[in-house]
Amino acid sequence: MQSTSTTASQHGQPMQCLTFSLSGQRYALPILAVQEIRRYAQPTSLPSVPSYVLGVINLRGTVVPVFDLRLRFGCPEAPIDRLTVIIVVAAFGRNVGLVVDDVSKVLSIQQGTLQPSPQLASHIDISFVSGLVRDGDALVTLLDIEKLTADDLGMIR
Repeated sequence: MQSTSTTASQHGQPMQCLTFSLSGQRYALPILAVQEIRRYAQPTSLPSVPSYVLGVINLRGTVVPVFDLRLRFGCPEAPIDRLTVIIVVAAFGRNVGLVVDDVSKVLSIQQGTLQPSPQLASHIDISFVSGLVRDGDALVTLLDIEKLTADDLGMIR
C-alpha cells in the first residue's frame, strides 16, 4: 500500500501540497493528507508526553493528539499569534493536529522536480523528509506525515 503522504506526481500529474512556515522555513504536506486547517485552540494537556506533544483536542467527538512542529524539529518556541493554526492531517487512518506558524499556499510539484533529501550522519534522523523542491528562490521541504508521526502514534516504520 502506498502512503498518500509520499505519493508524488503519479501518471504525470503534479502533486498538490499545502505549504506552511516554521521559524521562517517553508515546509509542505501532500494535500491529500490534509483533513482541515483550524484556528489555534489550546489543547488539553496530557501527563508524561514529550514536550512537542501539546495534548489533545476534541474534533467533532474524536480525540486528536496535537504536536507542535516547532518543538518537534528543535526550533525555538514562539508565541501563539493570529496566524498560528492547527493543520489536521490523516496518518495511519487517524487524525493528528500539527501546530504551525502559518499556512502559505498550495504548491504544485511537477514530476521530476522533487530533489532527494540530503545525506547526513546516521544519527541524524530526517527519514520523514521526502525531499526538497524549489518555489521561486526558496527551497521547500516536503514532509512524509506517516514517517513523521509513526513513533508518536505507536506505529512501526
